[in-house]
Amino acid sequence: MPKMKTKASCKKRFKVTATGKIKHAQAGKRHGMIKRTNKFIRDARGTTVMSEPDTKIVKQYMPYAR
Repeated sequence: MPKMKTKASCKKRFKVTATGKIKHAQAGKRHGMIKRTNKFIRDARGTTVMSEPDTKIVKQYMPYAR
């Protein structure tokens, strides 16, 4: 059986924590900052933990990051 491949897009975008949760960057901060509120920009700093249903999908693409 050959090795399974990790999706290149996933290994660039996500990190797996020690407890198995998926960390990802906040969305919506690439462009169009003028129309965003200061509260939105402030709250979208840093990283956040992905929801459980989305975590199941992403883990399928990262077979060795468990």
